Amino acid sequence: MKWLSVVGIGEEGLAGLTPSARSLVDGAKVLVGGARHLAVVPLDGRERLAWMSPLSATIDDIVRRRGTAICVLATGDPMHYGVGVALARRIPAEEMAIIPSPSAVSLACARLGWAVADVVALTLHGRPLELLNAYLQPGARLVILSDGKKTPAAVAGLLRSGGFRMSRMWVLEHMGGPEERVVAGTAETWKALDIADFNTVAIECAADTALPVLPRIPGLPDSAFHHDGQLTKQEVRAITLAALAPIPGQLLWDVGAGCGSVAIEWMRTHHTCRAVAIERDADRRRNIADNASALGVPGLDVVAGEAPDALKALPQPDAAFVGGGLSSAGVVESCWSALKPGGRLVANAVTIEGEAELVAWQGRTGGALTRIAISRAEPVGGFHGWRQSMPVTQLAATKR
Repeated sequence: MKWLSVVGIGEEGLAGLTPSARSLVDGAKVLVGGARHLAVVPLDGRERLAWMSPLSATIDDIVRRRGTAICVLATGDPMHYGVGVALARRIPAEEMAIIPSPSAVSLACARLGWAVADVVALTLHGRPLELLNAYLQPGARLVILSDGKKTPAAVAGLLRSGGFRMSRMWVLEHMGGPEERVVAGTAETWKALDIADFNTVAIECAADTALPVLPRIPGLPDSAFHHDGQLTKQEVRAITLAALAPIPGQLLWDVGAGCGSVAIEWMRTHHTCRAVAIERDADRRRNIADNASALGVPGLDVVAGEAPDALKALPQPDAAFVGGGLSSAGVVESCWSALKPGGRLVANAVTIEGEAELVAWQGRTGGALTRIAISRAEPVGGFHGWRQSMPVTQLAATKR
């Protein structure tokens, strides 16, 4: 029985609804929504629930009324960064009727003549501005659900500081309604402050000529990270990420994270990849947080502590990387024990003692050992020669 309906409403209000959507609104015994949405329905004596903070409190009220005809009024497409997603986590789909209106992303693309399939859609509603850093690429088109009137100016500032000052920007207000307006400009010259609270930001990214653009694939330059020398170097990091095999939605433990380079690159492979960086040194933890924000993954969870003790309260990982702490007893064993079936363990060693630990563990448990040796051409007098970095022994194993 579909007792709960979720109806997307645009700027046109009830007049923009289809007959089937209007019948769900009219037939509900309880209306739920924000003040802006509830105001479009004339007062008629029906029970009304306004969203509370946290949102889960109102969802609890909805669930307690299971079986009652309830209509939730939402903005645009409720399943695109909308309240429908939160409701679907608690209520089975077969109990809900979801009627979307055009999303802000669809409307913005229609106004600008952009193909929806070619844009990156993001939300900054209640989320860190630094999320944008992961998506700034020359020629990229971004459509951003705003957090309010201050968001466009903040976005312009981030573009300027990140080397994308010539990016074109559009702020689209109240799309589909009588107050619709589009404000256009560039990040470099953006000064518009009289922006409506309800707005959507569109960006066509243009990088400064001298900017070294960072790719999304693993193996960022070492210079992309603030570090004190505790860094998995570029080539070794690329090989390490290949062995860890990031999969969307999965969780990584980065044990002895240093500057967080492996965890950060894991998360950059897909927006649903998650990671926990475990690091005992406070200065390094600050570097990890700074690097995560600068590279577009501010959601990286940084945990203070030392393995294996710091691992006990963490959520179960799909993959684990041990880049430091091999000399501590039980670190590799603890990571291996915690992994889900099919989970991947990768551990790197540069010392003879660390290599001995990995060789012994591989002899007991299995996995593959690889020696990684990198040499770079450097000046030798008036000529050039190969200067070898310290070789790295890598253990990679999959839990069957």
